[in-house]
Amino acid sequence: MKQSQLQGYLALPHADQAPGILVLHPWWGLNDTIKDVCDRLAREGFVAFAPDLYHGQIAETVEDAERLSNQMDREQARSDAAAAVDRLCEQTAPGACELGVIGFSLGAYYALELAVGEPDRIRAVVLFYGTGEGDFSRSQAAYLGHFAQSDAYEPAAYVDGLETALKAAGRPVTFYRYEGLGHWFFEPDRPEAYNQAAAQLAWARTLTFLRNIL
Repeated sequence: MKQSQLQGYLALPHADQAPGILVLHPWWGLNDTIKDVCDRLAREGFVAFAPDLYHGQIAETVEDAERLSNQMDREQARSDAAAAVDRLCEQTAPGACELGVIGFSLGAYYALELAVGEPDRIRAVVLFYGTGEGDFSRSQAAYLGHFAQSDAYEPAAYVDGLETALKAAGRPVTFYRYEGLGHWFFEPDRPEAYNQAAAQLAWARTLTFLRNIL
């Protein structure tokens, strides 16, 4: 695995031609957990790229994460995400570029935006405990969501509202609610929230979803 020219982390499979997955990090930044997600995707036969929306900064505490997310340049982050789509398309099979995107928390917001802004290229969207608002009528993607039942950051009303909006736009949607869990349940470096069984189930569901779409 290696770093790409665009700031971020690129993981390549053994196959010469493979579908591409964009991985958008949570408010912690592009840490080892997100790099590991890219490596795991590569082992499953995908080209995975995670752009660094914080440009080298990583948070360890909630306080630092709040500071970084509040200080980030949103327009620059959008530009970085769009450039990452271009970069990933260069790495995937020739012909029409159709990608998947996985967004974690903060990254889920940008994943939802990309699906609307790049309808011809973003075909599959996976959300981990992150939501957003907007007009999804331009999107051509299918959506999979993994949400915690007890989540102070993403109340059930937000999740339900997003699900309703996506269905109203005619998009295929499957949202899972994981009972008894909270935010970050997928991330092993968050021991206060991580749940191995739920993380393994969410991962298996994600791989099945991506393989069925891409």
